[in-house]
Amino acid sequence: MRRPRRDHKPVSDRAPVHVGVDEKVHEPTKLAAVFDTLVSQGFAAEEILRSVDITPERVHSPKAQISLRQLATVCRNAIRLSTDQHLPYRIGTTIHISTYGMYGYAILCCPDFRKAMEFAARYHALAAPLASIEFSEDRKGATWQIEPISYPVIDRRLYRFIAELQIGIHISLMRDIMGPAFLPQEISLAYPQAEDFGLTPDLVGCEVRFAQPANQILFESRWLDQTASLGNKTTYPTILALCDDLLGDLRLRVGPAGKIRAILLRDIANPPTFAAIAKLLDVNARSLRRQLQQQGISFRGLLDELRTQLAVKYLRSTDLANEEIALALGFSDAANFRRAFHRWTNKAPSAIRGE
Repeated sequence: MRRPRRDHKPVSDRAPVHVGVDEKVHEPTKLAAVFDTLVSQGFAAEEILRSVDITPERVHSPKAQISLRQLATVCRNAIRLSTDQHLPYRIGTTIHISTYGMYGYAILCCPDFRKAMEFAARYHALAAPLASIEFSEDRKGATWQIEPISYPVIDRRLYRFIAELQIGIHISLMRDIMGPAFLPQEISLAYPQAEDFGLTPDLVGCEVRFAQPANQILFESRWLDQTASLGNKTTYPTILALCDDLLGDLRLRVGPAGKIRAILLRDIANPPTFAAIAKLLDVNARSLRRQLQQQGISFRGLLDELRTQLAVKYLRSTDLANEEIALALGFSDAANFRRAFHRWTNKAPSAIRGE
């Protein structure tokens, strides 16, 4: 029986999927990769999964659904347990195109490699992302830019781990579709070289530059000019529509919380009231509040989560003063912002800025 298709809307015209850090909507693919690598190094399952709230039996279950917080926690456990200086990159290279189900199959079916890069970025929400990714190309070559998400649970050490994990994943997937000879031209990292773990030229096969403006994988455009031998112009549109369905399903699983996030992000400094949002969504306010309760979240919790995420990003990535951040987030002054930030994170803004 053919599955009924929802109205197809080009992905470029669709709003991004906003998923909260505690919403269990992702497959445990990346969590399983961390788990398997650490098991192979001799660590006990209970130590690997400490505070992750998942049993070893469900790590590889196709029915399991995890949150980004659970994924971040298992990565933090990996840092605590292992002294492997190349651990995050090593984990990343164990993840292959076949791991990603329909998302991976769609990348393989892309009729050319530039479309594959574009698709991978636009549908990245299907891959349990702990980082945002952007692809660009100019006369100098092609670039993947990687930025770990800005949540308080992600400190500087975990930030580095996620960046190097994602670089490992990217290089592994590029080799899967372009051939095992693929090598980047250069890798830039937005942090200084560290002693506990890190990338080296011998490991990645190219120059590694630290303390750069952004985390980037740079490679020659000639790799994109090759023929996509597994691409299929006939199959690709069908698979694209299926991935649109998967994104639609993800939105439904995220539920009203995702819709409310999207509205709040339009103007976080002057957020509409809950009643105004209910009216925008054409939903009774009492019914909407009940739906949020069923997702285990409140309107105030959503607003605080978004403000926390943006505050952490501003503190770590900009030179904005507390007064300017307070204004951007809708606080009357820096003192109110500092009190709210401490309530959210148990830290002062200066502690985040100094990490």
